[in-house]
Amino acid sequence: MSIKDAVHPVLREARATVLPDPADRHGPLPPLMLALTVVTGLVDAFSYLVLGHVFVANMTGNVVFSGFAITGAPGFSLAASLAALAAFAAGALLGGRIAHRAWAHRGRVLHLALVTETALVLAAYAVARFAAPLDAAGTRYTLIALLGLAMGVQNATARALAVPDLTTTVLTLTITGMASDSRAAGGRGGRSGRRALSALAMFAGALGGAFAVRLGSPTLPLLLAALLLAGSTLDAFALTRSDARWTDPL
Repeated sequence: MSIKDAVHPVLREARATVLPDPADRHGPLPPLMLALTVVTGLVDAFSYLVLGHVFVANMTGNVVFSGFAITGAPGFSLAASLAALAAFAAGALLGGRIAHRAWAHRGRVLHLALVTETALVLAAYAVARFAAPLDAAGTRYTLIALLGLAMGVQNATARALAVPDLTTTVLTLTITGMASDSRAAGGRGGRSGRRALSALAMFAGALGGAFAVRLGSPTLPLLLAALLLAGSTLDAFALTRSDARWTDPL
């Protein structure tokens, strides 16, 4: 198989993810899920680099960090990791309630969740921008709580919508699928383009967030995340009026 033959299906799948067919089972949801994946990278860049070795979206890291903290490893806080885990779980519970409330219409599920998430991230930005120094305990834990809630809502919503390979948070299975389902492994190579876009979206968010923090604008990642969420919320509102096949629950 030539390089062209190997690359063309990946590019075709990536294009179909960014510009989906309206008649597709998931309709316009894939590009919105990619936008939320960028939000994950931005928010986790802020939480890890500014709030100190704690994630608010990727909970696997906090479980591992808790183990590090218990052993006394420098730079890790058991209280911060547990606070993030608790806030994320509460957000997931809230996201689940939103999904079950509007489950008859997937567009409404997404819109309600995005309204909630946008409000939480905007609140976090306001705290980070105008409250006490970011390393103050009260400010730090308030931000962990707000952002953990927001990311829990997002993750629960992505789980409810169940757009394949676009979980917006977890990339371990996505990367595993890219390798294990590839033609080199004897598979069919399905959805490699979508999986690659998902990884690139989170990378882009993390890269942009890290650049902002390193250049002296620690609150900028939250502002960018809030703006991206606000735009996605407006798009999702338009979807609430659709009666296309993709709006039906899975």
